[in-house]
Amino acid sequence: QVQLVESGGGLVQAGGSLRLSCAASGRTFSGYYMGWFRQAPGKEREFVATIRWSFGSTYYADSVKGRFTIFRDNAKNTVNLQMNSLKPEDTAVYYCAAVYRDQAFPSSDDEYRYWGQGTQVTVSS
Repeated sequence: QVQLVESGGGLVQAGGSLRLSCAASGRTFSGYYMGWFRQAPGKEREFVATIRWSFGSTYYADSVKGRFTIFRDNAKNTVNLQMNSLKPEDTAVYYCAAVYRDQAFPSSDDEYRYWGQGTQVTVSS
């Protein structure tokens, strides 16, 4: 059974940084895409970034490109999201997700099979 557990959320001022971590367990994740999504109050869940576990290749939403970095730690079996230059509009619950596939980068939430419980990120102005 795949389990994903997020951590690292919190309150930060605009311009600051946070690092989110997703601890993945239950199987080996080679061949999986590990993604981050977010959902702000009253809005639909949106794609943030994804990484192909086997190769480390990444894909980002335009809104976070150049500010966020997704990377994996094979030793700890975690996928991390380094968030820099945070803006108030980055405020949301951030979710980790996973899916096994060998096609192009999955970037919609209905493409992902496994989900974490989410962690709150609040950016104050």
